Amino acid sequence: MESEKTDKQSRKEAGLTRERAIEEAQKVAEAKRADKRMAEEAEQLAKEQARKEAWLTREKDIEEDRRARKARESEKLEKGKP
Repeated sequence: MESEKTDKQSRKEAGLTRERAIEEAQKVAEAKRADKRMAEEAEQLAKEQARKEAWLTREKDIEEDRRARKARESEKLEKGKP
């Protein structure tokens, strides 16, 4: 009888130890996923900011070209008048 309790107790302890090990492994895996997700989010944010800056630069260049073209056209019209 005493041996059965010890066996049951040993199996129970082994099961609990296994469960703790699995839970710990899951916590470690989740922490790694969270770190990876944070790094990816930071990288995505940096890419988005770079795209936005490039777009704003392009828009600024287009506007400057439009103003220069308009100024040249105005000069041509002024020179053409008597």
